[in-house]
Amino acid sequence: MRKLNPKQKEIYNFQIVARELAEYGFNCIKLSDDWNGADFLAYHYKGNETLKVQLKSRLTVAKHYIGNEIFMAFPIKSTGHWYLIKHEELVELMIKNVGKSGEEISWDKNGVYST
Repeated sequence: MRKLNPKQKEIYNFQIVARELAEYGFNCIKLSDDWNGADFLAYHYKGNETLKVQLKSRLTVAKHYIGNEIFMAFPIKSTGHWYLIKHEELVELMIKNVGKSGEEISWDKNGVYST
């Protein structure tokens, strides 16, 4: 995986997340551009749910995703597990749990936090 360029890594990560979501009945469609902030759509086979998902290589929140009903998918490298969470829930957790640091200042100033 280390020899992949950034676009190839994104495609590789999409395949991993799509495989995981398939276990829960979702079919994933990779989008050619960030449609409404989403890298891909995951729709449930029962037709009752479609998720707009932004795929990241690490935990990331950004103010420009607020209000777009985006889910964030990212790995935690220490565990090897992937996480899928509503962006707004992740923002709430970040605000509640991140102390005064350069990252929090980045959120206030630039509207982005990642770790």
